[in-house]
This record gives sequence, C-alpha cells and structure tokens, in this order.
Amino acid sequence: MAKVYFGFALADSMFNGDCTIVRRQLTAEEAKVRVDQGVVPSLNPSHKATIEAMRTRFGIDVAIPEKPPQVSLSAGDSIIVMGVRGLARLTDRHEYTAEEIASVNFAFAEYAVS
Repeated sequence: MAKVYFGFALADSMFNGDCTIVRRQLTAEEAKVRVDQGVVPSLNPSHKATIEAMRTRFGIDVAIPEKPPQVSLSAGDSIIVMGVRGLARLTDRHEYTAEEIASVNFAFAEYAVS
C-alpha cells in the first residue's frame, strides 16, 4: 500500500534507487484534505513552533512523533512538504506571534514517486 508522508523538507536519501518524481503544488486546502486522509508524520519535535503556526494558520493538524521515521519513498509513495519562507528561527523563545505567522509565505507541494 502506498504511503503518504508529511514533512518540512526533502532529502536525497528519502528516494529509493532510480525513480521519476512528479512535483505538484497544492493549495493549503488541498494539503489539509490530504493530511486529513492520513499521513505518516515526518516532523522533528524541535519544530514545534512551526507546527503550531501551521495549525493556527491553516487548521492542518499533524501529530508530532517522538522520533521522526526514516522516510523511504518507493513507486506509488509520496511526501507532502510545507515550505516556509520568511519565518525567523526561534532562539530566545518557543512561539511565534500572530503577526509573524501572518507575514510569512507558506507553500505546499506533493512529491510523488512513479
């Protein structure tokens, strides 16, 4: 059965062998529907503030695993990635303000392996 992961980044090591990857941009609404259908969370607990920002802004709720799984994408699998641009790294606090969340650009894409 095909797996759908959800994360904030891609790595070459996620892809098994030679493959063709199809990238499709998603709206936040499309991403929420896909997440609601069930995904394997590939999130790092240290990104809790970004995950909370995603929940607040889009109502997308992805569980935070104690330890992220090893992502292994084969034919039929995919990963939904939320890219964040303009959100500063938190070094002295653990939450973003509503103004910070409102000012950044969130982009969603699904990378499918065929």
